[in-house]
Amino acid sequence: MKINAITGISHAIIEELKKSKPRTIELQSAHNIITLTDVLPGDHIFLTEIDLDDLSLGDQGIIVEVLGITINMKRMVEYIHPYYCEERERMSARLKVKYVDQTFAKSVDGKDWVKPTRVDVICSCMFNAG
Repeated sequence: MKINAITGISHAIIEELKKSKPRTIELQSAHNIITLTDVLPGDHIFLTEIDLDDLSLGDQGIIVEVLGITINMKRMVEYIHPYYCEERERMSARLKVKYVDQTFAKSVDGKDWVKPTRVDVICSCMFNAG
């Protein structure tokens, strides 16, 4: 199953998500925001502690379901009277997710800056004897 991947998430956040309570995380890294541009509520994504440059076959992460997503831009203007004015923009994404399962990456696509990062993950199977 190929899904989008969000990389560089802290271990503490991943452990909190494993407790199965929906949580909202805020992302500011450009490659993660680019990956989220084609994600909709209801989609599944792969979250991992591994940085984008190091993400490869066999890396561990979790699958989460997207409950909500907001991408916004904030403008900040700084003035130093009377000669200097600096304007900056900061893009961020807020992502509400719910834990689904733990998994491993089988392959990684789109590690460029202009493409969403996607991974092919191993789907877990559960068998109930009875």
